[in-house]
Amino acid sequence: MQLPALSIHRAFAVAVLSAACAHPAWALVGFEDVKRDFRSSDTAVLDRNGELLQRVRTDATVRRGQWIALADVSPALRTAMVLSEDRRFYEHSGIDWRAVSSAAWGNLWNTRTRGASTITMQLSGLLDEDLRRASGGRSFTQKIGQTVAAAQLERSWRKDQILEAYLNTVPFRGEIVGIDALSRTLFSKAPSGLDAREAAVASALVRAPNAKPALVAQRACEVLRAMEPEQKVDCDAIDMFTSAAVQRRAFDANEGIAPHAARRVLREMREMREMRDAAGVNPTAPPKAKEAGVRTTLRAPLQRFALDSLQRHLRELRDRHVEDGALVVLDNASGEVLAWVGSSGPLSQAAEVDGVTALRQPGSTLKPLLYGQAIAEKRLTAASLIEDSSAQISTASGLYIPQNYDRQFKGPVSARTALAASLNVPAVRTLVMVSPESFARSLRATGLPLRESGDYYGYSLALGSAEVSLLSLTNAYRMLANGGRYGTTTLTARPPATPADKARTAAAAPLLDPRAAFIVGDILSDPNARTRTFGLDSILSTRFWTAVKTGTSKDMRDNWAVGWSQRYTVGVWVGNASGASMWDVSGTSGAAPVWAEVMRFLHAREPSRAPAPPAGLVEARVAFGPAADGNAIEAARSEWFLQGTEQPLFALDTGMATDAFAARITAPSDGTIIALDPDIPPLRQRVRFESEGRGVQWRIDGKPFARGNSAQWLPWPGRHLIELVDASGKVVDQRRLEVRGAGVVTKSAHR
Repeated sequence: MQLPALSIHRAFAVAVLSAACAHPAWALVGFEDVKRDFRSSDTAVLDRNGELLQRVRTDATVRRGQWIALADVSPALRTAMVLSEDRRFYEHSGIDWRAVSSAAWGNLWNTRTRGASTITMQLSGLLDEDLRRASGGRSFTQKIGQTVAAAQLERSWRKDQILEAYLNTVPFRGEIVGIDALSRTLFSKAPSGLDAREAAVASALVRAPNAKPALVAQRACEVLRAMEPEQKVDCDAIDMFTSAAVQRRAFDANEGIAPHAARRVLREMREMREMRDAAGVNPTAPPKAKEAGVRTTLRAPLQRFALDSLQRHLRELRDRHVEDGALVVLDNASGEVLAWVGSSGPLSQAAEVDGVTALRQPGSTLKPLLYGQAIAEKRLTAASLIEDSSAQISTASGLYIPQNYDRQFKGPVSARTALAASLNVPAVRTLVMVSPESFARSLRATGLPLRESGDYYGYSLALGSAEVSLLSLTNAYRMLANGGRYGTTTLTARPPATPADKARTAAAAPLLDPRAAFIVGDILSDPNARTRTFGLDSILSTRFWTAVKTGTSKDMRDNWAVGWSQRYTVGVWVGNASGASMWDVSGTSGAAPVWAEVMRFLHAREPSRAPAPPAGLVEARVAFGPAADGNAIEAARSEWFLQGTEQPLFALDTGMATDAFAARITAPSDGTIIALDPDIPPLRQRVRFESEGRGVQWRIDGKPFARGNSAQWLPWPGRHLIELVDASGKVVDQRRLEVRGAGVVTKSAHR
């Protein structure tokens, strides 16, 4: 017997009312609550002024964009969604009784109908987990509960709120939830820009999120016909368009200009939350309202310029086998990170590697910290003379033979010249005075993550054999900029320092004597002192006050430029994340041009003045004694001294001056044992002979070998007698040495 539709209607209504009485617990949630609790699958990372820097995917289970207000959804999409899902949406009160009757009648006679679920009912199922559709469909109880919840929503929410919440929470296809993710993923545009064809495809996906493209296109064509009844619809074109759209994944949730900094700040925030939870801090505190994004200390215009500058310069270095780079800018006073560029992005084959935190060999960029320690300990002054000549230092593992970048020696030079011109041998001699272990302790105190002891690195530590990160190295230079006072860096905004905080900072003992830090900065800002290596017209020279040092690690694997101005410290690294060597990249052609560009950008409208000398410094006029050729070692000048270390004349010691022209062997030392390196072709290995005196020549095992004060000898195994002969043929000095088949340790770093 057939039941009339009205009877079905009444029967269903009775069931709904009975369920409402039996289940009063179906809670009513407010629109603002739903909007507040909405969480995007990615987190917006903002600069210090709220400008978007990066979106980072933080929920891998769904792809959900931002909450979109109904006014920002295209009218075409709103129309398509209502026509497709709920034609009488604006007429009913949550339940479309006509559709219910039609669906019930169709089910009774096994006739296919559209269904009776309204947009409001669908939304109630999306908001309540108990009402959510399972893989086998909803139970009768769930359907009744969905109907009751829909009626409650309609009594408390406006229609525009219902439609807005629905569009933001409805699943579309696969992991895509909400109209923002759908629009940006499938159509590469904001929801406000969707046209009628795109809106039709979007609405068709709601009915069958995982249907084949052909079925989605068929339904989209039906929707478009309903939207534009007076126009002819080309369903074949819609089919092609739909097939292309549903395969697109254009929306990159990690898009932006600061991916590494964004991941870093989110990780730090997560670790802080975990620490608070573990400590039981506010464990029952209510959740905070959703924030617009995570705010950092970065400056978006600076970040954008730094990234562009690095990428542009690396493109110019492509033919020199360079593809990676990194850059960081710190505020000297606060330690805030103002720019963080972790890689060259698309230019790199390892773009995910963060060059700001990766550990690399810093080369000569450790020298300012070494000279600062030596000056603070009064082992040197800026005017002290250090011998730049061949050195063979005995170590537990063999001979350590430092070499300069240009393979040349300058003779005696002042510490100012040695540091500014980045001479390697004087740096090693300085480390001999300080000791590797003492220097390593100082480096760790400044935040450099040395993995081994100073004795492990030995004297090569002066030339940057330990591995450090760009961030820690740049912050160590920031310590020099701040008069020897160390402070940590931060990517997240801190509350302004109170007067008490400032007083504590000022009272804290500096890690390095402020006077020594000032002298190091004065040396690194002196263009005349660096001319021996970098020339007068160097990229390192700026029109405003800056102090800078470059460095290149062994085999040209890493190139650095780190320096500071009155307000900022900038560090740049270029190289290859793989560790491959660069080709013919020096300190001034690698990282330095990028460093100079960023410094000019920072000070385009902001001056940078030299720091005032701290108390306890003395400026005095100094002169330098004669070199071997009779000329002054260096020109007379004014120099800075720690009070009590000043003196008017710097010259070679009396014994050396008296014997300056006496013929003698200065290297190697007597009894030296040389071990051949099996990893280096024998014909490429040399032992350097050095001597003083005029008109001398060398003999090896009684046979003439070479003339002049220096010679390079191809060693062969055995015991040998090295003799120095004067112009009259008389043997004036000799050395005995032995060559074995083990290894000669040869280290070289670059400026």
